[in-house]
Amino acid sequence: QVQLVESGGGLVQAGGSLRLSCVASGRIFSINAIGWYRQAPGKQRDLVAIINSGGMTNYAESVKGRFTISRDNAKNTVYLQMNNLKPEDTAVYYCNADVTYYSGTNWRQRPDYWGQGTQVTVSS
Repeated sequence: QVQLVESGGGLVQAGGSLRLSCVASGRIFSINAIGWYRQAPGKQRDLVAIINSGGMTNYAESVKGRFTISRDNAKNTVYLQMNNLKPEDTAVYYCNADVTYYSGTNWRQRPDYWGQGTQVTVSS
């Protein structure tokens, strides 16, 4: 009932910037918390940044001061501005959302919608 589609990944040199976008679509009533996770080869998927419906944000220590998460509620979109990228930021970046949606018969909440991921590669 809800789809998340990420875009904006790519190859960039260390010190460069990228902006990721994640658009949610479907029978959405509201998007509660929405955020970005990343997974490098052979590693677990970790939280990068998250923003709740009130605009409060939380960041992984490794990205504080370099990454900024924001959302456009009218467009059901979340962004991740990534500056001063480092090789260790290389990973697949996934969007995750806690969404209240219409199932066809009633309103439901599901906290774990995921996008398909977008690759970010930072060369040294």
